[in-house]
Amino acid sequence: MRILSVGGRSLRVSVREGTPGWPPLLLCNGIGVSLELLQPFVDVLDPRRPVIRFDMPGVGGSPAAVMPYHLVTLPSLLAGLLDELGYQEADVLGISWGGALAQQFALSRPDRVRRLVLVSTAPGVIMVPASPSILLRMLSPRRHRDPDYAARIAGELYGGSAREDPIVARDLLHATTRLGPAWGYYYQLLATAGWTSLPFLPRLRPPTLILAGDDDPIIPVANARIMHRLIPRSNLHIYRGGHLELAADAERLGAIVETFLDADTTTEATITDGS
Repeated sequence: MRILSVGGRSLRVSVREGTPGWPPLLLCNGIGVSLELLQPFVDVLDPRRPVIRFDMPGVGGSPAAVMPYHLVTLPSLLAGLLDELGYQEADVLGISWGGALAQQFALSRPDRVRRLVLVSTAPGVIMVPASPSILLRMLSPRRHRDPDYAARIAGELYGGSAREDPIVARDLLHATTRLGPAWGYYYQLLATAGWTSLPFLPRLRPPTLILAGDDDPIIPVANARIMHRLIPRSNLHIYRGGHLELAADAERLGAIVETFLDADTTTEATITDGS
């Protein structure tokens, strides 16, 4: 764990060293959560695989940003982070808000992205939206600041395993993650204003794996199907579960990600339902 200065911004960064010569996996988190959220996922990955995680400015352990930022300006931040760590290229996984960041990075800097994994994410403002009640809850960081509130709304908001055991979702958000200032969350919200990748998805060049839950209230599964149709060389895997399964059911989804990252060439795009 360290603080790195990248492009004038300070980021808290965690690097799991792997075997020399293996491409690193760069993880882009969802809105308002620190890098610790995906620890269960990191733990099930091949230990030979280097893993890079970071907190966005004002989130987790990263100092607050002085000025707001936008997704279209962030590819240089990720490229600078890879430069600081000595990597020319990386596999990139983005979940939820981080999936938008991963898409923008792959579109802007295809030379830096070997393979792309998009989890529980959508193409921005032009998407099949969540219900109004879900969108209202997403406007506030309260679930990240109030553990009891997080448990009460977990099933409704995250779906999947959180419906049966909302304490799991509460613990993922609070037991190990670090809390940044509230405006860090709002800066992330502002960063998506007017952003969409939809018209540009046919230009995505890296082989892409799309993972989507069949019970995700935040990102309806129809978005994954649309993205799959538009992204060349994409594979779609629809799993049983909700928005947080990458961490809540890491062993199952980690195996799917590992298979994709290890493949020598992309296979025919497939849809897997209910696995």
